[in-house]
Amino acid sequence: MTSINTEISNVLAQIRALSEGINSQSPIQPNPGANTESVGFGSVLKHAVNSVSEQQQVAEAAASRFQAGDANTSIAEVVVEMQKASVSFQAMAEARNRIVDAYREIMNMSV
Repeated sequence: MTSINTEISNVLAQIRALSEGINSQSPIQPNPGANTESVGFGSVLKHAVNSVSEQQQVAEAAASRFQAGDANTSIAEVVVEMQKASVSFQAMAEARNRIVDAYREIMNMSV
């Protein structure tokens, strides 16, 4: 029972650390040497979608390794990867919703 509580505490600590890391970092960071004016909306959106897709693939691979019985993959690692994928997908969906709302608001403006 103590080992289960310890493992749960470790998973929670990892999730908190990841959450703090996500909150402190911008998900899309331009290259420091790149001209920021040349970065278009389409390329930023494509990068964000690719990032979410990569995170989901990482989570799926971790789950597959765990299901296959890989001794180097723990359930804690799988849970953390799945949560990271879930959070990134939810953030992408929320960004999409806000973009659509802004578009609708602009389209309803009278000229």
